[in-house]
Amino acid sequence: MKNKFTKDYNPLYFLSSLGNGGLAVSFFMYLMFMIKHPDSPIPTFNHISKIITADNKVAALLVILSLVFILFFAARHYLLLVQNLRAYQSFKKTDEFHVLKTSNAEITLMAIPLTYGMSINVAFILGALFVPGLWNVVEYLFPVAILALGVTGIYGMKLMSEYFSRLIIKGDFDFINNNNLSQLLSSFAFAMISVGLAAPAAMSHIKAVSVIGTVASIFFATISIMLLTIKLILGFKSIFRQGIASENTPSLWIVIPIMTLFGITFVRLVSGIYENLLEAKPSPVLFFVAIAFLMSVQGIIGLIGYAVMKQTNYFKEYISGEKSSVGSYSLICPGVATFVLGMFFIHKGMVKAEILEQFSIAYFLILVPFIFIQLKTITTLFRIDKKLICKGNCNEINGHPKQYINA
Repeated sequence: MKNKFTKDYNPLYFLSSLGNGGLAVSFFMYLMFMIKHPDSPIPTFNHISKIITADNKVAALLVILSLVFILFFAARHYLLLVQNLRAYQSFKKTDEFHVLKTSNAEITLMAIPLTYGMSINVAFILGALFVPGLWNVVEYLFPVAILALGVTGIYGMKLMSEYFSRLIIKGDFDFINNNNLSQLLSSFAFAMISVGLAAPAAMSHIKAVSVIGTVASIFFATISIMLLTIKLILGFKSIFRQGIASENTPSLWIVIPIMTLFGITFVRLVSGIYENLLEAKPSPVLFFVAIAFLMSVQGIIGLIGYAVMKQTNYFKEYISGEKSSVGSYSLICPGVATFVLGMFFIHKGMVKAEILEQFSIAYFLILVPFIFIQLKTITTLFRIDKKLICKGNCNEINGHPKQYINA
């Protein structure tokens, strides 16, 4: 570990790992909604292997491409996670860490449980897609997933309790430098844990497991909503008084991935409650309305954030220009989130409600803007990597993972 990097380290570097994990999930969405899997809630190894070995070579190629991208971004996610954990252990021994623990920046530590939550979700996807027969024993894995996410949630609560205890006892929250929405990182983290717990709640056929997952998911969703409310009000209060610094403008978009996680959590919990407790099927219209509302919130926030970043020349200076900021990684999650919730809206809302016919011309036309956002997010990620991680030399980034952070 180079001393220079240890000195310059910031826990927000965990967002580099988070973004790659999110992109892996985004490519899973193609398989999730475009491959038939009537005997399981998500596509598994058995489903994709049948398509790859079938006569339709075009479909096989598209599935293989999706799998390649999932593996590529998943590998980057875990490599960056390992490097961040090593760097963080060194960072904890520095004076800068103690300064961080006594300032508003302590909230950046929530990027750690946030990334852990993504790691568990990505591992679940990789297991389903690449391990033959794993779904046959998935009921044994759901309690493990609940335990892992529960431990991650407790870790997040520990970090937040230390932060809030200091603020309540000392009253040293810096309202002047709170002129951004980075404090919503805490809400983001608990929303990620909630959506993970909602998976076994929806997919398990064992009522006890489903109920435990449901209750735990609602618990962490409640924490997320409370933090979202408090931090959003305080953040905009400071922004309206001091204005927002150009470097911090990407934080305006952090609401976008939170809305996506709320949307997926809602779909999963309602599906699980209907199937395991009510023994019925939820109306697709319910999902259509709920997701349309959340996408409207995303659209409003997206337009406001874009206008602010455009006027402050953020894209020109921090993405295309010479300036760099680790906070730029917070641009990746909104892109991923917009694509993912869009896929849920199209398939769980419009297709299921028979508003849109799947694989029709209109269907693909609606997909185009979301695919564009996904591709734009990928190119933006590589640009940020080149500035912040590769230090101008990305030729060996995939072959030598140590260059990700230690370069």
